[in-house]
Amino acid sequence: MKNLSIIDEFVMLGLSTDPDIQTMLFVLFLGIYLLTLTGNLMMILVIRADPHLHTPMYFFLGHLSFLDICYSSVTVPKMLQNFLSQKKTISAWGCITQSFFFIFSGATESCLISAMAYDRYAAICHPLLYTVIMNGPLCTAMVSAAWLMGFLSSLVNNLCAQSLQFCGPNIISHFSCELPSLFPLSCSDTMPNTILLAGSTAFLGLVTLPPILFSYSKIILAILSISSSKGQGKAFSTCSSHLTVVLFPSSGSVLERVVSIQYGVITSLVNPLIYSFKNQEVKAALQRILRQQIRVSGKK
Repeated sequence: MKNLSIIDEFVMLGLSTDPDIQTMLFVLFLGIYLLTLTGNLMMILVIRADPHLHTPMYFFLGHLSFLDICYSSVTVPKMLQNFLSQKKTISAWGCITQSFFFIFSGATESCLISAMAYDRYAAICHPLLYTVIMNGPLCTAMVSAAWLMGFLSSLVNNLCAQSLQFCGPNIISHFSCELPSLFPLSCSDTMPNTILLAGSTAFLGLVTLPPILFSYSKIILAILSISSSKGQGKAFSTCSSHLTVVLFPSSGSVLERVVSIQYGVITSLVNPLIYSFKNQEVKAALQRILRQQIRVSGKK
């Protein structure tokens, strides 16, 4: 990090400079963060505890819940600290580290959602061959590829960012360290970094978007070909939760901070709510676990 020795810390303006508003925002985001941790941890524990949920879909969902915990934990704790602190600073090393894990979590989640779309395609379009298509080795390979893609995408961009020199100003008009917010503060030529970030983002989109479009176009055609409305409803219910997750992030504001809040905070909270309240299997698993706990408590 010797190249960043000219400026060794950044000041983050956050969401507001008003102390009263900052206090309200602290309470709001603390509640959201605690709910995010509780909801996603609950999903992970339920999936691990109930044998009925040991299927490819919930294998992916367990990783998604873990990613949502990581995604929100990258930015929210520091944001909460800054709400209550007079000195809203972050070290240069901490800024680069936060940026690394932010891209890592986001890119991995994009790849994982693409894999989940293919899983729903196999379940609806090829139900008799579903267990053959989505076998254990394939699921493990898809999840491993998602983690690897996210890691490499983040590593390449942040390694190149470490070569930048920051001479001032050191004020980030954001609540977190993201590369697009750092580039304007550099006195080095950031064009290669901008091209690399745009290129890696485009490549990630080309890898993840076609499987989603292909899977859901096939799913829609398969559902429409079902003659009975009951059959159509049952088929749609198997993928409605995942489709909601895919569509939810695209409705965000164009404002950078609003988009960051939606992707890094709100989506991580909403995902477990979508899968728990809209999914009968998760509800049934929760009921089985609660009944089992009640029986165990009654015996004691």
